[in-house]
Amino acid sequence: MSTLPFELQRNAHGRLVFVAEDGTRHEGVAPVRAFPVSRPQQGIALVSAEGRELAWLERLEDLPPALRELVEAELAGREFMPEIQRIVAVSTYATPSTWRVETDRGPTEFVLRGEEDIRRLPGHALLVSDSHGIHYLIRDAARLDRASRHLLDRFL
Repeated sequence: MSTLPFELQRNAHGRLVFVAEDGTRHEGVAPVRAFPVSRPQQGIALVSAEGRELAWLERLEDLPPALRELVEAELAGREFMPEIQRIVAVSTYATPSTWRVETDRGPTEFVLRGEEDIRRLPGHALLVSDSHGIHYLIRDAARLDRASRHLLDRFL
């Protein structure tokens, strides 16, 4: 594998630092996924604190292990998108309504403000946004259990 034209490291405050080939340093760099749901391991931009793209990473798996771990750790710290595995109950079929769900991170409860907060994604995926702006992913609505699909259908 060829040497990358940059380095990534953490500063004393734990912030990601991008060091270009010419020695230029950019502190507070953030990795941003181009396709966070459909292709999370492909297409990642390293963006400066000012929002300028510094580098493009085609695939995480192509990176050297130490660099890949840095990028993955930074992504994990920035991203929080629990995956809904089961809809246990909804308070009402009108909105706003309180949803009790089981996610890959455990059970939780949130308020759905309106049907427009459920977005269809490619395939059978859905993105549900709660009243606090937290996004929940339903990777494949067709694979939910029958009771969950029945509850979900009332909002679609």
